[in-house]
Amino acid sequence: MNTDTRSAPTRVLVITGDVLGAKMAGPAIRAWEMSKALHASGCEVRLVSTQASTLTHDDFTVAEVDERALKGHVEWCEVLVFQGYTLSTFPWIRKSGAIIVSDIYDPMHLEYLEQGKDVSPRVRSKQTEYISEVLNVQLELADYLLCASEKQRDFWLGQLAAVSRINPLTYDRDPSLRSLIDIAPFGISNTPAAQTRHGIKDEVPGIAVDDEVILWGGGVYNWFDPLTLIRAVDKLVHTHPKLRLYFLGVKHPNPDVPEMRMAAETMQLADELGLTGTHVFFNTEWVDYDDRVNYLLDADIGVSTHFEHVETACSFRTRILDYLWAGLPIVSTDGDTFAELIRSHNLGEVVPPEDVDALAAAIERTLYAPDRAVMSDRVREFGQTMTWDRTLRNLTEFCAAPIMAGDRTRRSTPVRKEVLRAFGRLRHTIFWRRTENLRQLIRKIVPLR
Repeated sequence: MNTDTRSAPTRVLVITGDVLGAKMAGPAIRAWEMSKALHASGCEVRLVSTQASTLTHDDFTVAEVDERALKGHVEWCEVLVFQGYTLSTFPWIRKSGAIIVSDIYDPMHLEYLEQGKDVSPRVRSKQTEYISEVLNVQLELADYLLCASEKQRDFWLGQLAAVSRINPLTYDRDPSLRSLIDIAPFGISNTPAAQTRHGIKDEVPGIAVDDEVILWGGGVYNWFDPLTLIRAVDKLVHTHPKLRLYFLGVKHPNPDVPEMRMAAETMQLADELGLTGTHVFFNTEWVDYDDRVNYLLDADIGVSTHFEHVETACSFRTRILDYLWAGLPIVSTDGDTFAELIRSHNLGEVVPPEDVDALAAAIERTLYAPDRAVMSDRVREFGQTMTWDRTLRNLTEFCAAPIMAGDRTRRSTPVRKEVLRAFGRLRHTIFWRRTENLRQLIRKIVPLR
């Protein structure tokens, strides 16, 4: 536990490489909500985007920055909270005196194993290696790290051990290592969801106010499986002609994020089955962050389907948080963190991966359940345990009394780490074994100190 007692508020800089604006994806939303929570907890906050920003806030600075402006903000702060590629893009940050908090809620290297299937094997291999090294640098240098779940934390502890961050200095300070890495999941709004207009029903051509809407509440990425979902819908529409599937967003708001192969395949399959515009609908843009509630509350259930792979096992599906906020019963594929929550709290149904029949049956049972309103209340009630003020508590408590990691002064720089790794590899070579006698002679002549 931190024992720092300070009278002045902690100066915290939050950096995102994502677009801050009316339309935001997960990283930007998280940075925005972190900034609000930190301000509410008493910190002095600045939020900056190295990409683009059109947002403002009455209580703290929000800005788009180039490298020169970023240096001024870094010099100002006591604590620096960042995500993604910030340290690799601006390596001089490593030499700042700020306490560094790395937000690793997104295991990017696992995502890229699926995303990279769209590029050549050589590019995929090199990019996976690069992303892994980007994350290793963060793990080596951060004073405090945040991830999305206990399962993720176990995964990151393994990678922290691999880069020597689990050592006597960090362990002796806190054998649980919670002071080094802890949980700060994605959250939901602290205020209840309230609709101000229709976003889908009687608004999208082909969807009437009395239709039954299944919502796909986010982007269509390669690690998801919307194809099984569309095939399940195709099975159901013959007996449930008023059923509608609505994809909330296809085009990512960050221009640096390309459209993925799965998005094209999903729209192609819907066309081939004759479902597009009658039972399956695509919003090809991205819904404004503050307007998404009007789409969520026009839906009857929420769905999330994915494949069985390591990305799924370590994921924390942020779209399901929106379903909780809106009180939407959930149908989801098994294998991720939320699957067990859905089962244990009776929030909907969980099905095996890539099983069209099981998915169709689960959708039918959930969408047409006589007690769906009761289930909706239960989902909404559980969502109140995951509001932003609760999920970000570890971050706000750390920033109220920030402290450098126990091994900060003894930590190797990335360059020295690479030298040590190369030296370690050398010790296992034939050359090293053959020169043992020579090295023994040198040690006798020039004793090592």
